[in-house]
Order: sequence, then structure tokens, then C-alpha cells
Amino acid sequence: MGKDNFKLVANNKKAYHDYFIDDTYEAGISLAGTEVKSVRMGKCSIKEAFIKVEKNEEVYVYGMHISPYEKGNIFNKDPLRPRKLLLHKYEIRKIAGKTAEKGYTLVPLRVYLKGSLVKVEVGLARGKKLYDKRQDIAKKDQRREAEKEFKVKNL
Repeated sequence: MGKDNFKLVANNKKAYHDYFIDDTYEAGISLAGTEVKSVRMGKCSIKEAFIKVEKNEEVYVYGMHISPYEKGNIFNKDPLRPRKLLLHKYEIRKIAGKTAEKGYTLVPLRVYLKGSLVKVEVGLARGKKLYDKRQDIAKKDQRREAEKEFKVKNL
């Protein structure tokens, strides 16, 4: 990421297991002040989250859980409310065209702080079939075995 300070807040490992990620985009996210404070404290989850492109060419993330800020009292928002993602118009049109195709969906991959800004990495994804997942697991096992043998040999 370079010199600018980068802090990972939430990661969606399940997305990499369930989908082939074809393309990624960096999007800003529209948050309330108390939500930003919660994200800075790391209280954010995107495990069950999904993204939709609305008809008015706006992109929203649903199911993203940001815990209420402890000191926020009346200013706290609903933890699961839909939140608008900030992308360029041409990116939204490109994404909308792709998601109209069969099998493509949008998933949040990770939430991170880039400087003072909260960013969401959005992945254009195709669903994996069961046999694809099995192949991935087999590859991981092979790699693990190879690393284990390499360690044993070099002792």
C-alpha cells in the first residue's frame, strides 16, 4: 500500500472460499460519525454482507455490522443499516453490466483505514461449485505437505 498508513479492520475470508474473485475495486463508504469511531476501534464485521447496485446507479452494502459506539448514546445508528458505497459513475456502470451477466455478484472483501478514510474493497465474484472448493482444499493440502517435507529435509 505504500507510505500511507493502512490498517485492516475486517477481512472476508469466506468470500475467497466461496467465490472466484475476478476484479476488485476500492470504494469509500458513507458513514455517520459514531460509526467511523466504531470502525477505528475495529468493531466491524462483513461476514454476512452483500452488495447491490440499485436502479438509480447507487451501490449499497447490506448486512455489514458496525457495533454501536459505546460513548455515542443517541447518535448511534442501526448496526445493520444499508450503507452507501462511493464509487465513480463509470465504475458503477461497469459493475452493473457485469452483475447483469449470469453468475456474477458483488462481495465486500475487506474494510480498512487508509489514512483517515474508511475504505471497502469490493470484489466482482463468480460462485464456486463444490468441486472447485474441493480442488482448492486439495491444492492447499499439497502445498502444506510440500512445506512440511521441505522443513524436515532442511533440519
